[in-house]
Amino acid sequence: MRSTKITGFFITFEGTEGAGKSTLIREVAKRLELRGIAVTLTREPGGTSVAEKIRKVILEETMDPWTELFLYEAARAEHLAETVRPALSQGRVVLCDRFTDSTLAYQAHARGLSWTKVKALNRAATQGLQPQLTILVDVDPETGLRRARDPNRFEKEGVAFQEKVRAGFLKSRREQPRRWFTIRSESGSPAELAERVVREFLKRRGARHG
Repeated sequence: MRSTKITGFFITFEGTEGAGKSTLIREVAKRLELRGIAVTLTREPGGTSVAEKIRKVILEETMDPWTELFLYEAARAEHLAETVRPALSQGRVVLCDRFTDSTLAYQAHARGLSWTKVKALNRAATQGLQPQLTILVDVDPETGLRRARDPNRFEKEGVAFQEKVRAGFLKSRREQPRRWFTIRSESGSPAELAERVVREFLKRRGARHG
């Protein structure tokens, strides 16, 4: 286990398919950089050469739910070691499109795997690292699927599956409510939503250093 001092700030973005996370993250990154804040923009599964290869398999191939879970955790371990922890140790703000809450929502709640076991595997893959702030971009699953722009096999599983995924995010939020900040994707333009996220980040960062 690498010993690195975390001086940065870790923000994750969660939501069902078509929620608008990717657009929002880019807007948030732009606004932070305009404030002179160093940003690392990344995603899961992905964020490194190895993890991006695993991503391709996950999104394109049908597989057993446990296989799916272990592939996510393998990609995550590589991502944390090679991208997230080094950026945080440099004092950067890491903006990550999906993280461990997606694994709980998709593989545990929607696929029916053990919530407790998935949490344990998340802890193992991350070595206990958690986000300081998680943004839930909430949208009606049917609306999200209509506007989804990144076709993958999870979208093809339909509205009922995405409703289970959304319920999984809400369950995760109930377990750690102080970590979460929820915005409705239709409650403003991407620029307006990004400003809300930036204000929340600045407030929390100020509280941490206060």
